Amino acid sequence: MPRAGLTPQAVVDHAIDLVDVQGAEALTLAAVAAKAGVATPSLYKHVPGGLPELRRLVAVRVTTELATALGEAVLGRSRDVAVAALLDAYLDYAERHPYRYGALPQAPQDDAELREAAARLVGVIIAVLRGYGLAGEEAVHAARTVRSVAHGFAALTAGGAFQLAADLAVTRERLTRVLTEGLRSWPPAEAPAPAEAH
Repeated sequence: MPRAGLTPQAVVDHAIDLVDVQGAEALTLAAVAAKAGVATPSLYKHVPGGLPELRRLVAVRVTTELATALGEAVLGRSRDVAVAALLDAYLDYAERHPYRYGALPQAPQDDAELREAAARLVGVIIAVLRGYGLAGEEAVHAARTVRSVAHGFAALTAGGAFQLAADLAVTRERLTRVLTEGLRSWPPAEAPAPAEAH
């Protein structure tokens, strides 16, 4: 019988704790089993797919967490204020959980649960961009821009790239200003072609 209190969610909790301390490379079934206080084979009762499934579940958790953080940050806000809140929430998440953020898939995955979580994450960004009147392909281009800014800054910060003494908070403020000014001057979405008269 599975250990009392140990569930697939609890196994993912242990995996996340491990990733937070040692990074995604340290994620092994043996390490998670040790944290959970069970023998390694016992984990297969909760994650039958073994380590690949556990890594997938961690990716789903991280993507869902980030989507939730962004959604809560932009709630009730619009346009520049919403973009600033979204960027702050994104960068704050990556700063608080650099190793966990490293487990966030950046490319589409052939997995329904991951696709759903990723769609929710991108959906928050697209919803914010509607405040600028962006839709269709222009919204896609703008969403890619927002993601590039957020992920690029997060990855560089986590990698220790910014070593000069200038205040990083000021850089973030300038970055946000550049992004919002760019979105305000973004080419509008194309209007649908008028229907032909018959």
